[in-house]
Amino acid sequence: MSSVVLKNLVKSYDGKKNIIDNINLEIKDKEFIVLVGSSGCGKSTILRLISGLEEITSGDILIDGKVVNNTHPKDRDIAFVFQSYALYPHMSVYENIAFGLKMRKFDKKYIDEKVREVAKSLNLEELLDRKPKQLSGGQRQRVALGRAIVRNPKVFLMDEPLSNLDANLRVQMRSEIKKLHQKLQTTFVYVTHDQTEALTMGDRIVILDKGKIQQVDTPEVIYNNPKNKFVAGFIGQMNFIEVELEGSRFSIEGREFSSAKDFGGRKAVTAAIRAEKMICGDVSITVKPEIIEMTGGERIVYFYLNGSKCSARVPLDYPVGDTIELKISENDMYFFDKESGDVI
Repeated sequence: MSSVVLKNLVKSYDGKKNIIDNINLEIKDKEFIVLVGSSGCGKSTILRLISGLEEITSGDILIDGKVVNNTHPKDRDIAFVFQSYALYPHMSVYENIAFGLKMRKFDKKYIDEKVREVAKSLNLEELLDRKPKQLSGGQRQRVALGRAIVRNPKVFLMDEPLSNLDANLRVQMRSEIKKLHQKLQTTFVYVTHDQTEALTMGDRIVILDKGKIQQVDTPEVIYNNPKNKFVAGFIGQMNFIEVELEGSRFSIEGREFSSAKDFGGRKAVTAAIRAEKMICGDVSITVKPEIIEMTGGERIVYFYLNGSKCSARVPLDYPVGDTIELKISENDMYFFDKESGDVI
């Protein structure tokens, strides 16, 4: 068992505002869970608290059912892969991977077997004698992973490990890390600000904002059923449109819509629709494009609806000129309370 449980976890500095604000989270054994949010939301701080690199202010951290609040980092049986890789520049690849085992006083034969086994699994066999400065970014990342894997820890913590790589290499390394998780069958806690990484890698996603958890669920549920406006806007490309209500009726650019939802007597709400759904409905609205971006197999068209800046993802053969015809449906819309931001 390699579960990690956070109970009423709080972290503040000098008694000021909580960076981590009463977080409760159960990370299951062998789960790949992704913490995602904008800069400053507290996701990296959570990793440092789990690892013991920072002390908690209050609450409990449990690993395998045991409270580890006062357990030294080296005794928590956790491996940490940093954004900067944190390799020792004066050591060879072999020495970097072997370092943790040497510190634990394993014999030389065992260390050599483990290092070469890990190097083979990560295609590092021909690089064992090189120093980090002689390696590419992707190779350095694999060495950092190798140094973590060789210890066979209970839990892997990864803090934006792909952020320093170019786009193509990030795609490759995403699949490599997923395969690694499947092979090792160990608990992974992965931090990123990249929504694509979160959606493609996580068994579950934890959306964070200002030190609080906004939603925890599978990528499919997070994408299709966001709990609030923040989650809806953070994952995917969502358009938010302010609308006035008359009962269950509202209008967008003069075109009238009617909803089956109970708006609870509200006079106004925020309607939302994803960019890829802007040409999938039955109500036509013609708008003037402001900006058109080419993204390879499709285009992103920017325009205004009810004074709100919006976008549509359209195929290359979709007619776009001085105007573009949208085709939207109320069935594809979400509705959020204007004050709380909660989904209606």
